[in-house]
Amino acid sequence: MSVARKVIDVLLVEDDPGDVLMTREAFEDNKVANRLQVVSDGVSALAFLRKEGEHADAPTPDLVLLDLNLPRMDGREVLEAMKSDPDLRGIPVVVLTTSEAEEDVVRSYSLHANAYVTKPVDFDRFIEVVRQIDEFFVEVVRLPQR
Repeated sequence: MSVARKVIDVLLVEDDPGDVLMTREAFEDNKVANRLQVVSDGVSALAFLRKEGEHADAPTPDLVLLDLNLPRMDGREVLEAMKSDPDLRGIPVVVLTTSEAEEDVVRSYSLHANAYVTKPVDFDRFIEVVRQIDEFFVEVVRLPQR
């Protein structure tokens, strides 16, 4: 007897089209049924989260995958804005970035990121990392109901 997997809404905040494509492929390869929404900069991320403008009908994500190096407003600023907003602070945020700098790790956690993951450059390893994030947030942890 199989247990039905819950489906969650995931917001990917990523400006690199290659990383967006790899994330989509990772979801497909792993048969991840989660709904993936994508925005490519920090300003759009906050508009999506706050349901502003073209994002008025956007779903409230259950999880945000956030790159740090973004145009218009970087991921650190997005994270800070989210965690200081009572309506957004409960949304788990996984920083998924190429930066291995200790200062970025420390700052992300001080801004209340739920996890910090350095993006693997190898496609197979990248897929495995996305699968592990998915398994953890879908099968292991209990997310607040929206």
